[in-house]
Amino acid sequence: MKEERQVVIRPSSLGGEISIPSSKSHTLRAILFAALAKGRSVIENLLFSPDTEAMIAACRSLGAVIRVLPNNCLEVEGGVLHAAEDVIHVGNSGQTLRFIGAVSALVPGYTILTGDRSIRSLRPMKPLLEGIEQLGGFAVSSRGGEFAPVIIKGPLKGGTALIRGEDSQPVSALLIASAFIPYKTEIFVVNPGELPWVELTLSWFDRLGISYKHENFEKYVIPGHSVIHGFQYSVPGDWSSASYPIAAALVTNSNLVVRGVDFKDSQGDKNFILLLQEMGARIVIDQEHHCVTLLSGSRLKGKRVDINPFIDAITLLPVIACFAEGRTEIIGGRAARQKESDRIHAIVTELKKMGARIEEREDGVVVEPSNLYGAKTESHADHRLGMSLAIAALGAKGNTTISGVEVVSKSFPNFFEQLQTIGAQIE
Repeated sequence: MKEERQVVIRPSSLGGEISIPSSKSHTLRAILFAALAKGRSVIENLLFSPDTEAMIAACRSLGAVIRVLPNNCLEVEGGVLHAAEDVIHVGNSGQTLRFIGAVSALVPGYTILTGDRSIRSLRPMKPLLEGIEQLGGFAVSSRGGEFAPVIIKGPLKGGTALIRGEDSQPVSALLIASAFIPYKTEIFVVNPGELPWVELTLSWFDRLGISYKHENFEKYVIPGHSVIHGFQYSVPGDWSSASYPIAAALVTNSNLVVRGVDFKDSQGDKNFILLLQEMGARIVIDQEHHCVTLLSGSRLKGKRVDINPFIDAITLLPVIACFAEGRTEIIGGRAARQKESDRIHAIVTELKKMGARIEEREDGVVVEPSNLYGAKTESHADHRLGMSLAIAALGAKGNTTISGVEVVSKSFPNFFEQLQTIGAQIE
């Protein structure tokens, strides 16, 4: 068992420049599509993280030959899949669980997938399992419920499936698998949510020439028979990760340049910047040079926000809202209760320790302007919660201790070291 790491953060003034890591979501999709593609693919500038390691191991289990090259580069020989010979352990990666679960249903033979405690208790598989079964596969939870371990067997035969879509990952997973079924598939989605992440998957379909049609994200028609070939791809910066240094500049009233953001990329979290501008953040966007500049002197105003289009910010926006004038009401976040932690409950619990005037709602939170004070807090084994608390600590009065911060490596390796380079006082 890994030793739990903790940090102590003091109120800080920031300045200078910071670069963001590569996109986790693009990295995982790139590896998976390379495993499905015939021939050789080269993926550059990928994010090396525990989730990436889980996806690499899972794709190898299904038959891909993957070589790790220097300078954050992978070489993948794909196109020949088979059932895994051993149990696939996805660690803490919900994307790997759902995506590999769907893809493993393309081939005959049984594949078993499991993961850590969070995967086995917080990441429901029912929509994906039902979708696989409706398309002719076999898919069950070994415990008779809706969580991993799951047992999956193909091959899928196409047809029609109806699944719930509040969580985008089962939808994306079934879309990816359906592209490679040798028959036409129609997928109907009830209550589609987290749509930017589905759009991210469809952007990969566009990139690779995979045919599809959709009607308002509620009905998809996938002709199937897709054949893709090896490709070369450089992973762009991660917009979800960029939101943390941006927020750090806002809560500390600092000037800061954040580099490595591409406004032309398909990641939906880029729209979080536009929300912050609507709230009064002084942000200068430079699309040509892939950077944003945060200027001191912002006067943030609270507002009502539907968080679903950038739901990864559900732990960060309440922090920012503490420093805004007026009430902030966050809605549309129900799906965040089934991520690495129950993110709604967790952020409310931890910010209350710091003195926040925050109220938990079923699908979000309500935040009043608050003075934050140093406290002993914990990450709840959730990378986004750990990083959000670090941002709160930078703008709080007194020292804040955050335990369990090793989890931030899931999406932002060297997060604390990077913050130190721009002036954050962290021990």
